[in-house]
Amino acid sequence: MKLLIVESPTKTKTLKKFLGKGYKLASTGGHILDLPKSKLGVDIDNNFKPQYITIKGKNKVLEELKKLSKNASLVYLAPDPDREGEAIAYHVAMILGKIKGKLLRITFNEITKRAVLEAIKNAGKIDIKKVYAQQARRILDRLVGYQVSPLLWKMVTYGLSAGRVQSVALRMICERENEIKNFVPQEYWTIDAEFITGKKEKIYAKLTKINDKKPEIDSHSKAIEVCDNIKQRQYKVSSYKKGTLKRQSPPPFITSSLQQDAFAKLGFNNKKTMRIAQQLYEGIDISEEGQTGLITYMRTDSFRIADEAKVEARKYISSKFGDKYLPTGIKKYKTRKLAQEAHEAIRPTSVFRTPQKIKKNLTSEQNKLYNLIWSRFVASQMADAEYRTTTVEISGGEFVFKAHHQEMIFDGFLKVYKIDSANDDKKRKIPEIKKGVALSLKDTKPEQHFTQPPPRFNAGSLVKELEEKGIGRPSTYAQIISTLGIRKYVTQEKRRFKPTDLGMLVNKILIDNFPGIFNTAFTASMEDELDRIEEGKENWVDVLNDFYTPFQTNLKKVEANIRKIKKQTIEYTDKFCEKCGAPMVIKFGRNGRFLACSAFPKCKNTKPLDENVEQIDKKCPNCGAPMEIRQGRFGRFIACSRYPECKTTEPISTGVKCPEKDCDGELLERRSKKGRIFYSCSRYPKCKFSLWFKPVPRKCPACGYSFMVEKSTIARGDYLYCTNCKHHLAEEKAITVKS
Repeated sequence: MKLLIVESPTKTKTLKKFLGKGYKLASTGGHILDLPKSKLGVDIDNNFKPQYITIKGKNKVLEELKKLSKNASLVYLAPDPDREGEAIAYHVAMILGKIKGKLLRITFNEITKRAVLEAIKNAGKIDIKKVYAQQARRILDRLVGYQVSPLLWKMVTYGLSAGRVQSVALRMICERENEIKNFVPQEYWTIDAEFITGKKEKIYAKLTKINDKKPEIDSHSKAIEVCDNIKQRQYKVSSYKKGTLKRQSPPPFITSSLQQDAFAKLGFNNKKTMRIAQQLYEGIDISEEGQTGLITYMRTDSFRIADEAKVEARKYISSKFGDKYLPTGIKKYKTRKLAQEAHEAIRPTSVFRTPQKIKKNLTSEQNKLYNLIWSRFVASQMADAEYRTTTVEISGGEFVFKAHHQEMIFDGFLKVYKIDSANDDKKRKIPEIKKGVALSLKDTKPEQHFTQPPPRFNAGSLVKELEEKGIGRPSTYAQIISTLGIRKYVTQEKRRFKPTDLGMLVNKILIDNFPGIFNTAFTASMEDELDRIEEGKENWVDVLNDFYTPFQTNLKKVEANIRKIKKQTIEYTDKFCEKCGAPMVIKFGRNGRFLACSAFPKCKNTKPLDENVEQIDKKCPNCGAPMEIRQGRFGRFIACSRYPECKTTEPISTGVKCPEKDCDGELLERRSKKGRIFYSCSRYPKCKFSLWFKPVPRKCPACGYSFMVEKSTIARGDYLYCTNCKHHLAEEKAITVKS
């Protein structure tokens, strides 16, 4: 009997079908050994030796593995094909090392019969360099987290955490928030014009040059003046060009691009995307085939595609769409320098297993993500899309107008994978015309605009920024972002990350006191060092020594100045404690800023901050005092201004009536256990109607439904959406005036 050990119990169901009666299957359920939670767990003076212990609840797992190993002729260690998986395999080998029998390491990027049997055929040894890289990362994170976090407890409040990578992600969010806060909008105007040919054909063009320079129009009066001058000129075609343009097919997904696209197209956050991808990778019960792995390993930064997968894709494309949709040669995509080339990009395990074919076997969310992965992979192996382009320049005196039009002549990869920006503008088609032909100016249209601050990061754009700056790796993106929310360092407004007051304070303390550690350049360089350990070019102990020596010096310096630093976090006010008369100060707690007596701990009086209170036009139904909106542990709520004498509270209403039949409730703002705002009926639990998006009391102009909801996407920005008929209203930002 041979034993094959994987991480996830779900994988064993899929693997049973491939391996038959000669194999026993077991799973570790993730890591089995880790550093202890109660102490540092690293012997710094002994070359950073980790003090691993069995994770709570894993003793039964280990006993079962030992029992099965005793009777096995061979033991195959098959955790995931990355650093974490290699470490798990190594830890299992440590536990089973005394068992007689041979331990072999196997890896596969997809859970299919061909891939698994090929992996068994080529079984080898554990990659100790990869283990050392994982171990170095784990120890680095422990050294930072367990030695900096307690300093935050002393300076701010208990329970805060600092992470080597998460704190840099927080810094990026805070710096973006400061950019937005300090941004000063600049007014500018654009001018469009409508020209008429001798055949009464229209050409719409934009002013691009005045006296061979880019127009700089910063006021309404200037725009009107320019328009008046434009009307005094005679115009002719100064340039007319036709050409073709190719839009290249996108590469297959890697972890970061999958998370970005799943957020933009499906509205999935990073954690949800990876959870569903894990399900597709480990295997789904397909009625005709049984338990089957549907996609390749989803934690990857490589664009490499197995040759057989490329051949299969070309066969599918040729049979489904015809040879004209095949590129002349097999497509290759360049992977970044330090990517794990042993991995593949994320792709379906069989391109002939189409989303439509297996739709009935998948949940709605699984089908959406599988369709996205399948479509992107097929598109990556298809011919480029082609467009016919027309560009015309129209000159008159010092003014030059330009019009550009593109029209699709071959859809190529767009046949299966749509891109929003790939639409034709058929209304603005440019007629055939020759250079030198005179045109008549019919109208000018000046439009006012204001420069916009950089947008806050969302789940997709933050991953993109982390990847571009070399922060984190495919297996860590989702965890980095979710940790910031769990620690209450960030909240989400319209699905974009906004730092809380607590997040801003923690960020300031870390940057001021550990400038050499919590910055993007250092964190990216450490990721490179870990990669070099994996490549065998660096010794893991040397890397940790180089880090820890200056870090320890920095720690001692900060510890010596804790009282001074803590005083800087406390803000004195002009208010006095009504209980003891001492000045009130602003402090930070886990739920943000609050007023506290400066005589603490002798006086423990605390009050909510006025800045967290919003006055509303409503009286308390019990005492008649004004009501106000406050921010509490579980979100916003309405409370009596006489609190704590009067403890009347109410949830916040949206002013929208519940749409359920025969329900007289209204939709209220609430907060889930995980801190996410949602909206549900005031008659709950009798009525269970709820929404994730904020409802607004505006009838849908298309179907007359009683309300619409606020939504925001990368492609459309902020807009109103009808949940009944799916109609949407785009937010108008530009102002058009008559010239």
